[in-house]
Amino acid sequence: MYSIRKVKTKSGSTAIQVVQYVGHRSKISKHIGSAKDDLEVRLLQEKAKEWIDRQAAQTNLFPEPKSRTLIVDRAECVGVTHDFAYRFFWCCIQECDLSHLPPLLADLAIMRLIEPASKLRSIELMSRYFGINYSQRIYRNIPKLLSCKSDIENSAFKVAREKFNEPFYFVLYDVTTLYFESFKADELKTQGFSKDNKSQQPQVVIGLLVTQSGFPLLYEVFAGNTFEGKTMLPVLEDFLSKHPETKPIVVADAAMLDEKRLNELRQKGISYIVGARLANASLSLVKQIHSTLNGVHGAKARFQSKHGCLVCDFSRKRYKRELNDLNRLIQKAEDLVAKQSSGAKAMFIKRISKEKIELNTALIEKRKLLLGIKGYCTDLPEEQMPNEIVIERYHHLWRVEQTFRMSKFDLEARPIYHQKEDAIRSHVLICFVALLIEKYLELSTKLSLRNIRRIVWNITETHIQDTLTKETFKFQSPTNEIKDSPLATLIKKWKLIPH
Repeated sequence: MYSIRKVKTKSGSTAIQVVQYVGHRSKISKHIGSAKDDLEVRLLQEKAKEWIDRQAAQTNLFPEPKSRTLIVDRAECVGVTHDFAYRFFWCCIQECDLSHLPPLLADLAIMRLIEPASKLRSIELMSRYFGINYSQRIYRNIPKLLSCKSDIENSAFKVAREKFNEPFYFVLYDVTTLYFESFKADELKTQGFSKDNKSQQPQVVIGLLVTQSGFPLLYEVFAGNTFEGKTMLPVLEDFLSKHPETKPIVVADAAMLDEKRLNELRQKGISYIVGARLANASLSLVKQIHSTLNGVHGAKARFQSKHGCLVCDFSRKRYKRELNDLNRLIQKAEDLVAKQSSGAKAMFIKRISKEKIELNTALIEKRKLLLGIKGYCTDLPEEQMPNEIVIERYHHLWRVEQTFRMSKFDLEARPIYHQKEDAIRSHVLICFVALLIEKYLELSTKLSLRNIRRIVWNITETHIQDTLTKETFKFQSPTNEIKDSPLATLIKKWKLIPH
């Protein structure tokens, strides 16, 4: 049986102790603390009662309400955390049907949304911000995360269909490159055509499939020297194997325009809308296009080409922009010809001999005929896909380009520091999970990740400790800003803030 005892100390303070009487002698079980006034005595006595309650084997059916008192003059701040921000992004993971992910994968994705950094730096920040601790030996566990890739992509499809009602009539496809902070190449990371102007550094090619709104569905990692056109069919086949009920039309830019690749799509029964390279068209076809559109703004027409139906339109704004660029290139070529700079390389220059160059007037005239004209190839007849829809769908490609920008700049997916293939692929997977969450929030709130991060990060938990009782009190910062923001609907839905 425990009892609470008050004992006067030599300094004049009152010591509060929990004692247990054994026979005729008392044994001190716990020294709670020393008090200097009646208020402190009362606080220490309450703490002693709490200690006794914790030691009891049987809980009280009618516990007394506990009073908590903090004396400001005797308090100090022992830390500030960002638990709210973590809970916010964790709720996003649950909303995207990803709560089954290994904690390490989910937490690394959350940290990439909050403060992109190396894996070791991320676990340090998790401990500091959220009190979540991982061993610094996480690198041995990171390759194991790859087994989740298929489940994550299935969840992405489910979210796109159920949360955003994506019809999957069209999907958008594009590729980008991620470079390494290294000059050592191997079969996967190797030099190739770099979209980041890092041609001297190894890279990997990432093929990404997204919905009409830009929500990511599926991705694949290819060797850094892989031709863009060779990446599309494997990604599409992977998507169709997982979702055979969908028969989407794939939309891609002119880099995918290759007759061999388009034949493969037709053989697989996959329809396409692909940007055309009109500069490679025959002069007779170019003249026919120019004559038909006749410089009328908004004019559209359909022609037959070796790649299927060729839809073209004319834009006055595009014409003015391309005319300025063309005049600049022609002027540069004329200057080089005037100087006979035989070693120079420029457009519209034709080499006559080793020492002599001249203007390529035929190419200049062809380019003038194409000013303001944009082409799109498709295998769909006009009855099934009118020209206006073909052009409209192609212009949605900016969404996949925006998604790539989000991954590169918001999530800092590049440069990559890993060297082993499994670690590289795992890094891309972590970035893909973070991209899913970012895009979900953007489509749900119309806010950028930068603004979302700022709003949720401003809500902190300040931990104040009573220096006498050592009891810690947690105070949350004001939530007025987030309650008045576009995040309010999600906050209410997830019950993150008491009403």
